[in-house]
Order: sequence, then C-alpha cells, then structure tokens
Amino acid sequence: MQILRTVAELRRWSRTLRAAGGNTLGLVPTMGALHAGHASLIRAARASSTHVAVSLFVNPTQFGPSEDYARYPRAFEADCTLAAAEGADVLFAPTVEELYPNGPDSTFIEVPALSDRLDGQSRPGHFRGVATVVAKLLIAAEPDRAFFGQKDAAQVAVLRRMTADLLLATEIVVCPIVRDADGLALSSRNAYLTPAQRTQALTISRSIHHVESLVAEGERRASILLASAHGVFATEPDLRIDYIVVVDGATLEPVDTAVPGTLFAVAAYVGPTRLIDNAILR
Repeated sequence: MQILRTVAELRRWSRTLRAAGGNTLGLVPTMGALHAGHASLIRAARASSTHVAVSLFVNPTQFGPSEDYARYPRAFEADCTLAAAEGADVLFAPTVEELYPNGPDSTFIEVPALSDRLDGQSRPGHFRGVATVVAKLLIAAEPDRAFFGQKDAAQVAVLRRMTADLLLATEIVVCPIVRDADGLALSSRNAYLTPAQRTQALTISRSIHHVESLVAEGERRASILLASAHGVFATEPDLRIDYIVVVDGATLEPVDTAVPGTLFAVAAYVGPTRLIDNAILR
C-alpha cells in the first residue's frame, strides 16, 4: 500500500490508473481512528472497484469551536495496518495546509436546503465543512465511487445532493451500519466512553430497535414512533437528547407518516460525547 501526502501525487496515481484502461477507483473518505465499520467500507470498495484509495484526514472545518477536534482519536500506524489488511492500494493522508492552501474560509461549498437540519442544526457549519472537504477529495481523486456508512445518514443526504447539484460523476455508495455485539453502532468516538457510559449509550440502539419493531407491527404514525422512542430514553435520564426525528431520507424534512425509506434518526450526548444512530424504516 502506498502512502500519498499531496493532491498532486493522488491525482497522478488516479490518472495513471485510467490511462492503463479497464480500471475503476473506489474512494473511502475517513477521519482515521479506523474500526470495523471503516473496514466494511474498504471491503465494499474492493468488491466493486479494481483499485481502492482510503483518505485519512481529520477535517477541522466540520468541527465547531467547542467540539473535539484537538482530541479526536488519531492512530496513524494502526490505520495504515487496517487499510492495508483490507486491500487498500493507497492511503491519502494530507496536511491541513495541503487541502486548504489558502485557509479554510477561502472557498467553501454549502447545501443550504439541508445544512441546518439534524446534525447541522446543533452543529452550525458542520455540513459546510463536510461538503467542502468531500468535494475536494472527489476532485483530487476522481473516483468512480465513494463509500460512506449509513450511520452518517444526514451527511449522506448532503453529499448526494451536492454531487448531483455540482454534476460530479462520482457515485455515492452507502453501506450498512456496523454494530458491536451489544448493538452499539461503531464510532471512533466510542473510545471516549467509560464502561458505565457505554452501558447508557445502548439506550440509543434500543430506541432504534423499539421503533423498528413498532413499524414491523404496523405502526406508521410518526407521533407515536417519536413518543415511544422518548419513552425508551426516559429509562436513562442521564442521557441528553440532541434530536429524535422521523424524516424523509433525502430531504431530511419531518414526515407525519412513515413509508418505506423513511429515516428514523437519533443523536444524544452520553456524558460529553455525542453519538448518532439511525435506521431506514422498512
């Protein structure tokens, strides 16, 4: 596996692949601290592409002033080992100056219709940072497909809208949420949790499963689904809810009635750690 540090190196590698003919490129954008969820994305990229690139970049522009950019987990050597073991051909690990040569506010991309919904409402500027850095990665690597996890459902909606509006050729591929044996959705931020907090965090996935079971039994009213989820959270009063929503998966707008493809999404604070989870209602 090659480790590339500059956009010029990444672009030259990608274009050399295409010049050879018959090659396709799958890109897996990450912020590092790779875990089994990221590994599943790399495997999905490998299964559908002749070559795979993994980007590793903790993007400062998607963090708010009081968020955890400085302490976000960083484990470069372990990340390289996992990416190589899963079959990545390239790991792209640029500096902040490489991706933002004129500063983070010089040029940016925003999807106004979605930028203040879900995570964007409680994290102003977050989706602007996400859209900007992913657009830069897609322009630099020119991949056929880019792979993201369903856990970041609101981010997926933003990126799908961005690539469509900017006429970018890259296909956004969404892969299922990967969970630990206890049901907690895998996240790099799970490393922040104490054993007691991890037990509390399971309330999030329990609320997901509870709503899914209600839908399986025939319940469609969003008001009932939301009330039931809040009831699950009432069993853990130390958790602080950021949002619990039933929304259209593409527009992130609230809906009154769940239909196939409706998104049920949760964000909550376990101590100081903010975790997200969701399910597409079937």
